[in-house]
Amino acid sequence: MMEVSSELARAALSHISQDFLADHSLEDLAGKLGVSDRHVRNVFQNEFGVSPVEYWQTQRLLLAKQLLTDTPMAVTSVALASGFRSLRRFNTALKERYRMTPTELRQARNVAGCSREFSFRLGYRPPMDWERLLAFLSRRAIPGVEVVQDGAYYRTVRGRRQNREYTGFIDVRLDKQAKMISVRLSDEIVPVCAAVLDRVKHLFDLQADPIAINSVLGALAQERPGLRVPGSFNGFETAVRAILGQQVSVAGASTLAGRFAARFGTPISTPILSLNYLFPPASQVASAKPEEISRLGITGRRAQTLIALAQAVNCGDLLLEPGYRVEGTLRTLRKIPGIGEWTAQYIAMRALSWPDAFPHTDLGILKALEEKAPKRILEIAEQWRPWRAYAALHLWSNLEKK
Repeated sequence: MMEVSSELARAALSHISQDFLADHSLEDLAGKLGVSDRHVRNVFQNEFGVSPVEYWQTQRLLLAKQLLTDTPMAVTSVALASGFRSLRRFNTALKERYRMTPTELRQARNVAGCSREFSFRLGYRPPMDWERLLAFLSRRAIPGVEVVQDGAYYRTVRGRRQNREYTGFIDVRLDKQAKMISVRLSDEIVPVCAAVLDRVKHLFDLQADPIAINSVLGALAQERPGLRVPGSFNGFETAVRAILGQQVSVAGASTLAGRFAARFGTPISTPILSLNYLFPPASQVASAKPEEISRLGITGRRAQTLIALAQAVNCGDLLLEPGYRVEGTLRTLRKIPGIGEWTAQYIAMRALSWPDAFPHTDLGILKALEEKAPKRILEIAEQWRPWRAYAALHLWSNLEKK
């Protein structure tokens, strides 16, 4: 029961961090999680020591303060980006928390000109193996949607707020000296910056605690103490990429994913020449015909799997978000024809940010452990719970030396 409650609390936290309460009520959130709003409040309070609304209020005020002091955004735009529905509520909240008006907070700002990009900094617990993390993302980057170059990660972004869509791009890089991650947002997506920053945290696994993880993994983590498990910026996108990667090379899967994005995605103009598409939402793929996908060089069976996945996500049967109930999601994934245990575990590892996901049937893991029986692999991996996803990354990295 305790584990179920913790999963529920983390699922609620994930939605709140992505600004769900900006456009919905706590009752809406509870309904999405399949429980009562009273149960959500009790579980969240027990897990985090504050109510869901109090947590969200604190987070959006911290964001508002940063936007006021570090950017030239208009106060009304700051209020919107921070999740406030009216300027009056925004002013009241600032006065109650900081005893200052937006104008007074802004007096100390340090904004050099009016750039088209806004930078935010996100912390992490060192060590951080940035080069290995970027290499993993680079090999799996979807052409047109994301790219790694000059030590930074770039991608196109789509977000929604109050029934309006915002599109743009981000640039993520490491500030090693400050032990921070720098995230630049194009000005078009600043109104949804809270959700964007939360997704960056999951993509780069910024909430990981290397000391706690490595204490369990022991010798396996000794050579790479800063290894992170790459997460997901968009769960549906990651799941599509995983399905396209079945029984083909990593490079081949990226090529197919690029064709898929170009065919079903939305063109976008950015200053980065190689970024020109927004990945299609599940709603668009759900209505596609198998032959439309097959024309891209994707097998008919895999095309049907992609459509079934999109339909499950679109109708709400499948929620590919960090913190969501893992076992239920795995059961739903396994019911989709064409999704086996390896794909389900890989999606759980990245899209759900489940630290104990473990694709025990993976050929690379079998090779790294010099075992032939997946059942034996599971027995060996028991020692690495609840961090088996990190163990999998270490095992894959060990193959690079052979």
